[in-house]
Amino acid sequence: QVQFVESGGGLVQPGGSLRLSCTASRMIFRPFVMGWYRQAPEKERELVASMTTGGVTNYADSVKGRFTISRDDIKNTVSLQMDSLKAEDTAVYYCNRVPIAVARTWGQGTQVTVSS
Repeated sequence: QVQFVESGGGLVQPGGSLRLSCTASRMIFRPFVMGWYRQAPEKERELVASMTTGGVTNYADSVKGRFTISRDDIKNTVSLQMDSLKAEDTAVYYCNRVPIAVARTWGQGTQVTVSS
């Protein structure tokens, strides 16, 4: 069974930055579109950023210009650089395949809390 491991979350003040990382066991990222999702309390999980194997990226409007996704298919990692963080970015962040219809078993995610 695929097991995603997300890390890098924490508590940060508004305007601050965090860098999230993700890797997985029993799955090679190379062939797939990979992305970062987030789920805030009482809200549905949403896709915030994705990246194809060819390096084409896509971002949700709410994070465009602030978040940057990257991937290293040799190290089998996907990262999310988050800058200019806002309170509304507070959520648990997960990585997985894109689109969500083909997502594998979800990892535990990493909590991001933006608060002063």
